[in-house]
Amino acid sequence: MFATTPLRVVAVSAGLSQPSSTRLLADRLAAATRERLTGEEGTAGKDVEVRVIELRDLAVDISNHLVSGFPSAGLREAIDAVTEADGLIAVTPVFTASYSGLFKSFFDLIDHTALTGKPVVIAATGGTARHSLVLEHALRPLFAYLRAVTVPTPVYAASEDWGSSGDEYTEGLPSRIRRAGGELASAVLGRTVSGASRTPGLDDGEDAVVPFEQQLADLGLD
Repeated sequence: MFATTPLRVVAVSAGLSQPSSTRLLADRLAAATRERLTGEEGTAGKDVEVRVIELRDLAVDISNHLVSGFPSAGLREAIDAVTEADGLIAVTPVFTASYSGLFKSFFDLIDHTALTGKPVVIAATGGTARHSLVLEHALRPLFAYLRAVTVPTPVYAASEDWGSSGDEYTEGLPSRIRRAGGELASAVLGRTVSGASRTPGLDDGEDAVVPFEQQLADLGLD
């Protein structure tokens, strides 16, 4: 029997404190993704490897690399893990209404084409829900520049979200985590967010583009 290549999910946490709510959110998103991947049809017998990279442990190495241009062995290994992952989870605390400097410095070290097409869940933590738009005005544009594919559901966790199940108007944090994890799992398996597989046609190339009119028709908006 031939060994199968495991599916690799990597979470990057830029939390500075210990314990860290940022690390906790990264762990829960990784667990939700792993749970969905191991339960998906077609993944039986396939291992799922999950790794969480703590940027606080690499802070000095990141600074030295920015100055010298030479990564340490540990930093090089972390960068390789991110670029070779099948799915990525990126979580940052909010500082001054944006991602942290440590988070940005790490992704500054990654070649701008190295994440091309890679599915990513973007997530952030903060003291107040008023900073939740950081996901859209900072994180999503960052990963768009890196040519990654961010899943539809970002996850923001304010202090009051922990232990909350939401109300009749909003989803609680656990629900958002499960949904984002499910979307990442579907993307890793090459499926749509709904879970349906996309079977290329005979004329499809690797970079086939679906015409805008066809996209509207597929959505029932023609």
